[in-house]
Amino acid sequence: MTYSDVIVKRITALCKERHITTNKLATLSGLTQSTISGIMNGYTKDPRLKTLHRMAIGLDMTVSELLDFPEMNETIFDDE
Repeated sequence: MTYSDVIVKRITALCKERHITTNKLATLSGLTQSTISGIMNGYTKDPRLKTLHRMAIGLDMTVSELLDFPEMNETIFDDE
């Protein structure tokens, strides 16, 4: 599993839990739809901390909360 896969899985779960689309997340985060789409479709392999921070704000959480989940903490990533 790659870092990108884990981030996409987390964002997908949080959006589902909060009943929002990724388009709505873009609006709430102040990010463009293309930025969110790039991450969700795997084009952006390593999103910047600033982008993750803005996504966390859009999800009404801290970046620490966004990144503190089992897959992130327990996975050995296949990325180079």
